[in-house]
Amino acid sequence: MTQRTTSQTGMGQFRSLFHKLDTNNDGYIAVEELHTEMRKIGVSSAHEKAHVIVGNYDKNEDGRLDYAEFIKYIEDKENKWKINFQVLDKNKSGAIDYEEIIDLFKEFGVVISKQNAKRIIQMMDEDGSMTVEWGEFLEHIILNPVEDMEGLASSWKRSMVFDVGESRMMPVEFTQEEKDSGSWRKCSLAAALADAVSRTVTAPIDRLKTQLQVYGSKALSQGFREKQAGGLRSMWQGNAVNVLKGTPQTTLQYLIYSQMKVHSRVLEGELKVQQRFGLGCMSGAAAHAVFYPLEVLKVRLNLQHPGTYSGVLGCARSIYHNESIVAFYQGFRPSVLCMIPYAGVECAVHQSIMNWAKTDPANNSDSKMFFFSFVAFASGQTASYPLAVIRTHQQVQAFTTNSQTSHAFHGLRHIYLKHGVRGFYNGIWASFALILCHELQEFFHLFCLEFISCVWTVAVLASLIERWRVNVHRFLFQDEHVNAAAVDAVNAGKGLFARLDLTRNVVGNTAGTSHAAFAVSPFDV
Repeated sequence: MTQRTTSQTGMGQFRSLFHKLDTNNDGYIAVEELHTEMRKIGVSSAHEKAHVIVGNYDKNEDGRLDYAEFIKYIEDKENKWKINFQVLDKNKSGAIDYEEIIDLFKEFGVVISKQNAKRIIQMMDEDGSMTVEWGEFLEHIILNPVEDMEGLASSWKRSMVFDVGESRMMPVEFTQEEKDSGSWRKCSLAAALADAVSRTVTAPIDRLKTQLQVYGSKALSQGFREKQAGGLRSMWQGNAVNVLKGTPQTTLQYLIYSQMKVHSRVLEGELKVQQRFGLGCMSGAAAHAVFYPLEVLKVRLNLQHPGTYSGVLGCARSIYHNESIVAFYQGFRPSVLCMIPYAGVECAVHQSIMNWAKTDPANNSDSKMFFFSFVAFASGQTASYPLAVIRTHQQVQAFTTNSQTSHAFHGLRHIYLKHGVRGFYNGIWASFALILCHELQEFFHLFCLEFISCVWTVAVLASLIERWRVNVHRFLFQDEHVNAAAVDAVNAGKGLFARLDLTRNVVGNTAGTSHAAFAVSPFDV
């Protein structure tokens, strides 16, 4: 193995890279040329990133990079990533091997196989040594412009198209830096706003799905009559409860998952993929149990005739007085049971698709990743949907004249006798439409995050200006605390820009998860 560093290879290595990128041999690197090479190694949003690189280093503003501008870009990357390379090179051999790649992923709570780690090495290794030296690593970073080691690990996971088995049932986690700075609050608030908007926009489809599950083909005509009776507003019956349970349930799942993860680490050491997946399922089921009465209320309100209940509280009182408190958990067992075929089939199909997708880097496009995830979701939905239909029938038992759906087996028999096999899949097309609409939630989430960050920044700037005004006033009147106040103002300014930088990173990390997997709970199928 020949040790290669920038100083030993001189500028020859990067002159060679420049000529490699300059495919038309005009002496410049255009955005499209850079984009093409970035796409070859599976860089997501390659076109936008290529535009940013050229825009930042194109000093003469001709829309392309000459050799001097390209070298300046390399120097900046070299200065930033040399230390990171040394940190990654734990055995100080001057090169990175697959075991150090595995260790890097473990630091971020992700377990990858030895085979996948070797594939990452092969992506950067140019001399066949199965190790990555500094020159090879720097060349990769030049074409894969990430900000830190966590971003690098995320880009590798995405570009190599391998599934670590935890994207479906895992709650969103925040880094310690995000927790300490309070950025997680802005992310959570943005997610809550996006979730509320998404559920509100799709409420008519969700209500139609519930009606189709209960009434079958008659739901369309019945829904039209109810719209005439109750007006357009009737299409959003039950949406308030749906919005109310969305974010709190996700937050509770995250809290339960975090506590279970802490205790599991104490007992078992480092969590394996299967353990993380299991904890995600259990935390989801626990949170679902807490908020399940709201799910029952939503379904009852979805199916009510206009004016039946005087709001959410009126519906809850009616169920409690006319039935019993047990009615709030009607259908809970099939609701939890449907998680098993949903999660199992979806993950199995997703893993199979990802194994096939590995063979061609072109499969890394956002549109294809979206399609792959949708196919996996549709497979899991199809496997678990009969249990979801039984759950809905049990939830609305008081609306029907029979009680044959009190048990899952009786429910299956009753639905089959009344609607045939098709009855088990009434409304499934509405579920598919829902998932397509929910995917738009991610883009609105980013908008909310940016908006909240701007509002927060203006508030902090206003506070900072007020501090400086007070300090000037103290200085003019020779206040004895002027020095301490000035230091306080400077520190506040430093804190502001540190938080702004972190917020930008959080937005970037959020955007980086685009289309990788559907953040839809199996309990909502």
